Amino acid sequence: MAADSALLLSLVEEYVSGLQDSKAKDTATAVKNGEFTVLQLVEALGLSLTSSQPHTRARGVQLLSEVLHECYGGLTEKEVEVLLVFYENRLKDHHVITPPVLQGLRALTKCTVLPPGSAVSMLRSLFQDVHVQSLMLTERAYVYNMLINLMAIREAELKGLGPDFVFGFVQSMDGERDPRNLLLAFQIAKGIVLRGYDLGKFTEELFEVTSCYFPIDFSPPPNDPHGITREELILTLRDVLAGTPRFAEFLLPLIIEKLDSDVQSAKLDSLQTLTACVSQYEHKDLAEFLEGLWASLRREVFQTSSEKIESAGLAAVTAITSCLSRSVLNSDSEDSLSTFLELVLKDCTHHLCEPDLKLVWPSAKLLQAACSASFRASCVITAATMPSLIEQYTNRAQCSQRRTLLEVVQKFIQSVKTCQTSESEDSVFVAFRPSLCSMVFSALTETNSSLQVTACSVLTSLAQQPGLLLDSDIELAVDHLTRLLLTEQDHTVSVAVVECAGALAELHPAAFISNFIPRLKTEMFSEPIDQDNNRAESEQLSHHAVRQRCLSALAAVSIKPSVVQESTPVLLQVLSAAHTGGFSVEEVVLACRSLQRIAEQVPDSEETGRCFHDVIIPRLLSLALQAALQGEDGNRSPLLEEAVLSSMVPIISTSCSRLQPTLALQTASRAVSLFLDGDVSFLPDNSFPSNIQLLKQHSWTQTQMVCLLVGCVCSLPRSVEVPRVDELLSALEEMSCSALHPLSYTSAAKCLSGLLNKKPHGDSLDSRIHSTMKRVCRELDSSSSSVHTQAFTLMIWVAKALLLRYHPLFPALTDKLFSLLDDAALGPLAADGFSLLMSDSPDILNRGCHADVRIMYRQRFFSENSAKLVQGFNAAPQEKKPNFLKALSNIVNKLPKQVQLTELPALLSLLLEALSCPDLGVQLSTLSCLQPVLVDPPPSLIQQLEALIGRLLALTGSPDMEVRISSLRCIHAVSQFPEHEILPVRARVLRALARPLDDRKRLVRREAVHARNDWFLVGS
Repeated sequence: MAADSALLLSLVEEYVSGLQDSKAKDTATAVKNGEFTVLQLVEALGLSLTSSQPHTRARGVQLLSEVLHECYGGLTEKEVEVLLVFYENRLKDHHVITPPVLQGLRALTKCTVLPPGSAVSMLRSLFQDVHVQSLMLTERAYVYNMLINLMAIREAELKGLGPDFVFGFVQSMDGERDPRNLLLAFQIAKGIVLRGYDLGKFTEELFEVTSCYFPIDFSPPPNDPHGITREELILTLRDVLAGTPRFAEFLLPLIIEKLDSDVQSAKLDSLQTLTACVSQYEHKDLAEFLEGLWASLRREVFQTSSEKIESAGLAAVTAITSCLSRSVLNSDSEDSLSTFLELVLKDCTHHLCEPDLKLVWPSAKLLQAACSASFRASCVITAATMPSLIEQYTNRAQCSQRRTLLEVVQKFIQSVKTCQTSESEDSVFVAFRPSLCSMVFSALTETNSSLQVTACSVLTSLAQQPGLLLDSDIELAVDHLTRLLLTEQDHTVSVAVVECAGALAELHPAAFISNFIPRLKTEMFSEPIDQDNNRAESEQLSHHAVRQRCLSALAAVSIKPSVVQESTPVLLQVLSAAHTGGFSVEEVVLACRSLQRIAEQVPDSEETGRCFHDVIIPRLLSLALQAALQGEDGNRSPLLEEAVLSSMVPIISTSCSRLQPTLALQTASRAVSLFLDGDVSFLPDNSFPSNIQLLKQHSWTQTQMVCLLVGCVCSLPRSVEVPRVDELLSALEEMSCSALHPLSYTSAAKCLSGLLNKKPHGDSLDSRIHSTMKRVCRELDSSSSSVHTQAFTLMIWVAKALLLRYHPLFPALTDKLFSLLDDAALGPLAADGFSLLMSDSPDILNRGCHADVRIMYRQRFFSENSAKLVQGFNAAPQEKKPNFLKALSNIVNKLPKQVQLTELPALLSLLLEALSCPDLGVQLSTLSCLQPVLVDPPPSLIQQLEALIGRLLALTGSPDMEVRISSLRCIHAVSQFPEHEILPVRARVLRALARPLDDRKRLVRREAVHARNDWFLVGS
């Protein structure tokens, strides 16, 4: 015990007299370890605390406070009580003692065992004995943190102080200048106004002491270590000012005054604060300021050149109107909403009568902002504006004026939709329905394309409002849309018509089933009339364009299941008619894309699932098989083309990925039976021969159908087990290594990889991988093998399947791939293979196909293999080095940008070598890797500046335009390096950049100008 006492006295003496600040930490550690208590520390400090020298007393209190800062959690209530009495008395001591006293009090306010009533006692002493603004920055922060702590744990006691607490805080904050402390003070003020503290007669004082900082104009210094941002201060102060309606009489005049400022940021802050505060106010708080607010808001929207300020002004109009709309009217009360809307209508409606003038749109936007606030406001504004707009549209003859009026009407319709409280509520436009429909339909009959596009948009908006379009209107709309689709050549019009048709079909499917789809079908299957030889070609092109638009429209309208069941047979009929040459390959591909879009957008339901499972997928397989069998007889169908088959795959894969488990299993069983056994019983056309073996044929027309098997079995959820999977894998492996047709062996390899990726872990999977790799290595290692490319394709796809799921056998495949980089024949192919490994595959092995894809697999692959790649490059002969450079470039280019920035410095020497590689693909991908690193160059890059500049300047003369552009962008980025580093090469760069200024491509010349301009400024 005596030893502990001696140790304590020694620590105190060394801290107080020896001025060794580190002893405070040692003392706190001893208290935490139980060697002595805080009260024993106080006793040991006795001589220091009672010294006649203020600085000695201050050192004693400082030691105690620093120990409390570390050990406040272990104090008892009795200890806290004793310490509080001591600290409160010390507040009356010499001013040099005040800072450590405040530090100790801040520590005590964190105690959970703070005695009842102590918070009030502490604050009374603080407010009475301390002038906060005369303290240093850190001590003022102590005071604010004390208040924040006490408000969190002793709110009831603080509220018991009544307005005295608010007055004490106002005195403490008044005159604060430091942003760090202001943020704390604003948080305290926010708590006061939001948690119901009694402001009493100090409401205006609290507002004045906080609002004097409004609007915030603080700009943090560069590399500010404290992290205080202007936005943070703005939002916290806004919460204070908008926190209580009691500030309304002071805040609203202040906002009106600040809106006269010439500073754009001040205007924006004022408008956003206005929007925030009126959401807390009642109509009576705004009543006397409405005219002033409206005048300021009108001016900002009419005269501003900033979109942000205009948007903020419109949002404020909406917020004010919404606030006034919440008022409950009494017989003797004034209707503030009517008063405000009268102001808006008086200043805005007359501008709507002049569609050519600039103020039409600002006026319309203000009216629409008010209109969108509430149903009451929309009734008043539409009643005042719509008759005038409709009358003008009738009287105006110019298309530009009519288009402007239609656009204004559309914005009104959209603004009303946002304030509508329920779908069953009648629209405020019901009274104007006939006139609105007449306007839209007349615009659709015009020849002006921009007017037609606008009319389509307005028609969509009308359809989305309940009760505005009757059945007869829908039928007429469908007639107009069909006519425009079939006759209008303008691309923008056809796009607008297709979008409008899609929106209307979702709301009114019956009209499209009975009218739209049959007419499109008739048009697509009609043949152009050859009137003479000169017109035959143009007629054919026109008919092809009509078919394109029809196919696109069929996909757009197919959202509801009832429409899908009518539109998909038409698209399938297009594919069927292609056998006889009725449709071109391009048209068949478009039909397939339309089916794919339908598969993607239809809602998941058993009805749509059945449609794809029972009708579409069997029909696609049947048509493809029919084309494959016809191909052997010499009658080549468009369905044999790779483009068509490749466009069929996403239809099947998308629909299979969304099927219910039962239907998915049935689809997989059918597909496996078809490809393994030749079972055609489920196909709609059952006239096929019975001995079909699609995976064992030598005819490419049949073997290439395996790409459709990919869609059937590789997109299923992992919970669906593919039947006879081992037998299927064996057949796919055989085809992958023996087929001669590229689409056949590539698709077989893809299918096998997709199945391996989802196959459960276990001996069965491992043995399959081992057998496949044994076969692949045998073919690759055999110099007499004729299927090197097929074996490599299988290996790279299996490697990708295993990489994505982190399979432990993947490294063996990686080692084989690295060894192939040294191969004379397969080296370039192996280098390209790394791009496939690192890229997302759109049709297989992605999350949309339910593949097993682990997070950050690219980063893992890079970290595990980058060293091997560097070693291989260093050991490779000169003629093989480009393969390693290409592989490295392919890997790094697919990494996330943040990973590139951290990893590239270590690979810099290889990347510089890659810039000298003759392969254009390597050059381009390497440049794209370097560009983000050049923005913030590491020291290793600056050290190799000469080599970098030399290689970049050489690439500015590349035959490839993209390489020239990328190299110039990199040279431009180098101009931002430290001046003392790049000044020696400035003259050389400027001379070299003179040549691309005369490049034959404008984009290259533009980049050269930007780069050369900045290089001229180096050293200026």
